[in-house]
Amino acid sequence: MNIRQAVKMAIKSILGKKGRSVLTMLGIIIGIASVMVIVSTINGANQQTLKQFEAMGTNKITVSAWLYNGQDVFEDLYAYCQQLSDYVDGVTPNAQLWGDINVVYGVKSSKAMQKNQENYSNGGGDGGVMELPPDLYLGSDQYSVCNNFQIEKGRDLSFLDIEKYNQVCVLGARAARNFFGYADPVGKRLSVNGLPFTVVGVYREKDPDSGWSQDNVIVFPYTVSRMLSPDTQIQEFSVKAKSAEAAVEATSRISAYLTGLVGQNGERGWGYVEDNNQWQQSSTEWATQMSLILGGIAAISLLVGGIGIMNIMLVTVTERTREIGIRRAIGAQRSSIVTQFLIEAAMLCGIGGIIGIAIGTVGTRIAGKFLVQMDIWPSPGITLGAFALSVALGVLFGIYPAAKASRLQPVEALRAE
Repeated sequence: MNIRQAVKMAIKSILGKKGRSVLTMLGIIIGIASVMVIVSTINGANQQTLKQFEAMGTNKITVSAWLYNGQDVFEDLYAYCQQLSDYVDGVTPNAQLWGDINVVYGVKSSKAMQKNQENYSNGGGDGGVMELPPDLYLGSDQYSVCNNFQIEKGRDLSFLDIEKYNQVCVLGARAARNFFGYADPVGKRLSVNGLPFTVVGVYREKDPDSGWSQDNVIVFPYTVSRMLSPDTQIQEFSVKAKSAEAAVEATSRISAYLTGLVGQNGERGWGYVEDNNQWQQSSTEWATQMSLILGGIAAISLLVGGIGIMNIMLVTVTERTREIGIRRAIGAQRSSIVTQFLIEAAMLCGIGGIIGIAIGTVGTRIAGKFLVQMDIWPSPGITLGAFALSVALGVLFGIYPAAKASRLQPVEALRAE
């Protein structure tokens, strides 16, 4: 018997008992669909997390330091990082302005935006696009390099802006749209707690789909913090390394430098350094572990489905004993009997796998929308892997019934009722 004949006979057998075939496939369908939904959703959420890390800037090093005498740590850190030009692209304070700070342009104000946000959170509002108050940051002339921003209009903060305490600022794309609509904001003035600040540039949009957008920012020279918020203490800084390998070396060198600055035992202050690439690695490791754990739990139904396949194939062998005896009597080899039953088991699981993949794809789309608010599709690798797994299960659990069928003696088989 050739493969084509075996396939035709398998199709005839499956279609001949449709109800039983569907019930047999059910375990495979549920198992494949469950594994696909769980693994695809976790992987999709992890990819979104990694994209957010990338938007914030990869190969970043976070430095936290403070001297007890109140001396500006950043000046020393800035100078030291200039000496690490082979490893470091930039360094900036990573400080956010908090408190009662009102940004005003015309009839637009951050306080009004805050009230709208609070009203919406309490159940008010119409659910439309809401103008959120911007996040206010203090940065150096290298803030955009460290945080993965690019200038779209105007210019970036300069070293002279920092040195001369210039009352200037750069807007993120969302903040520019909230305050100025579609007008060009470059050259216009914002009032920040009554102080005029000239907009010198606008960053290119990099996070358009997020409600709490990274583009809804206003960046000021860190030296104007005493004008806007005298109580703000700048204790955290971001260093942008040239690569992941450079980040390791830069982390080691900056850590040694901080030890000299604050003292071996923290006599003059405190400080520590953290490579943010570790967060990305941890996120990927977590997603892998969760996929294995939850996917393994869902795969139990595949095992149950495989046992069901084996059971039905044993029943099929019993039902077709006389047919097997006739084939053996006219010279059919054991290998052809094994091939026939393995193809039938593989087709049964393969069809179940295709149905499970279709249901899993729909389930992944629904889970992405409602659980993680993302547009997720199963990857081609997961889809092909799920189909290959279903066929492999059919072959694996079909081996014993096929071997049993091939071992039937022709005389005994022909006597069977």
